[in-house]
Amino acid sequence: MDFSKDISAGYLVNQLARIFERGLSGRIRPLGLTTGAFPALLELWAEDGLTQKQLVDRLDIEQATMANTLNRMERDGLVRREKDAKDRRVQRVRLTEKARALQDAAVAQAIAENAERLAPLTEEEQAQFIHLLRRLIAGPAAETD
Repeated sequence: MDFSKDISAGYLVNQLARIFERGLSGRIRPLGLTTGAFPALLELWAEDGLTQKQLVDRLDIEQATMANTLNRMERDGLVRREKDAKDRRVQRVRLTEKARALQDAAVAQAIAENAERLAPLTEEEQAQFIHLLRRLIAGPAAETD
């Protein structure tokens, strides 16, 4: 059986993800952010007060990984955890003012990284690339356009 990484979708997507991660990391590090925290921040900027379980489900990561990420984010003053008013067993993850203040700058850096990485493609190719990625992420059961 032959295998060529140059035509392996999995290998190439992995390589591209690492390139995006390194680029974004360099852009948001001066803001005091990491690429580990960034996906959680995106979810919380969209809807503050999610539970750890909701973040795990939305980001499709392991519970232990999310717990460690939230511990670091709490240590860095980005989030605080508080008991849910209706169910004291549940903890809500809330953004701090520091995290809220970083949203515009962090999102601008992500937009800039995407623009730089996708610059070799035409606007039409960029739209098609994003469309195809979303279809692949949705999986085989998803409706096709």
